[in-house]
Amino acid sequence: MTDPNAPKKADASSLHSMGHDSAIQINDHHEPQPTPLPLSIHNTSTPVQGAQDQDEAGDDDGPTDDASDSGFDSESLIGDETDTLASSIMHYRMENGRQYHAYRDGAYWGPNDEVAKEILDFAHHMYLLTLDRKLHLAPITNPQRILDAGTGTGIWAIDMADQYPSATVVGTDLSPIQPEWVPPNCMFEIDDVTLEWTFPPNHFDFVHVRELFGCVPDWDFFFSQAYEHIAPGGWIEVVEHGVHPRCDDGTMSDDHFFHTWGKTVVGISEKWGKSFTIWEEAKERLERAGFVDVTEVFYKWPMNGWPDDRKLKDIGRWNQLRLHAGVESFMLRLLTQVEGWSVARAQLFLAQLRQELKNYKVHAHLPGTVVYGRKPLRST
Repeated sequence: MTDPNAPKKADASSLHSMGHDSAIQINDHHEPQPTPLPLSIHNTSTPVQGAQDQDEAGDDDGPTDDASDSGFDSESLIGDETDTLASSIMHYRMENGRQYHAYRDGAYWGPNDEVAKEILDFAHHMYLLTLDRKLHLAPITNPQRILDAGTGTGIWAIDMADQYPSATVVGTDLSPIQPEWVPPNCMFEIDDVTLEWTFPPNHFDFVHVRELFGCVPDWDFFFSQAYEHIAPGGWIEVVEHGVHPRCDDGTMSDDHFFHTWGKTVVGISEKWGKSFTIWEEAKERLERAGFVDVTEVFYKWPMNGWPDDRKLKDIGRWNQLRLHAGVESFMLRLLTQVEGWSVARAQLFLAQLRQELKNYKVHAHLPGTVVYGRKPLRST
């Protein structure tokens, strides 16, 4: 278990460990100007045409106020390591043809390229189907400060900003992959929320956590940080699903590949030191952290469209698409970097899963939970 008294040390369980830097905001919400900054969150590798010509022209007029909602202004960073930090954030690592984040390199198992972003948005749609178009189940009323920890593409944070226009919604992630234009009350920061949080204590009315499985080395420390930074009476919600398919009607044999798959993923998480089973641990861990009124809601994601129930069939079809298209995103780095497999062996393993997803005779599903709890008005 991570020592809470020394949270700023590099995460030894990262695939490529490096130190922690302070959070960097990538949406500053000035009024948008006609010309964006040369360095924006969606233009990280190609120089802006004409920038070099302007430098060579000897423009001595000083810096211009070109900041936009979407700009990432490296000059706003404070400290002697500005250039190094900006480079780490805005450039990426390529592995086996996939693009991965460079800031806190290796802390997250998935890529951040266009395919991976599309898969994350598929999952967002599936959660909306699962929760009957609700963005949360926690009984929050008129929240003013909302945190989306590990925001990914930022799609949930953007929807929440639209739903609660008086609230300030902050999304944090290791990658600046969020859209350029967002609601004025939504902003994104580069930060690793598995380390010590830099937000003020007793600050947030609602903290949202979704699909951080396999990302957090010490969930008890993570929830203690959430507890410290949630305002009295505020809520936390944890939305996760399992990685080991289950079956309720005996159509999945004991030697089915889905069992091999699940055992492999869970085994990798044990080697890596980052749990993929938080979906069944969240309730107990939230209560241990001090949250009250903790509620656990179970859901199922069929592996394909086998159910007769219309809602579950729809979710299953989306899950089949998500897994078929995204299984490389989910597993390639873990299989090659943690398990030590060759790329060829890993790809064969992934192909086996894609093949089994076509079998509607096996009524398997991924279990999941939505767990939410409240910070007491007075801490004991």
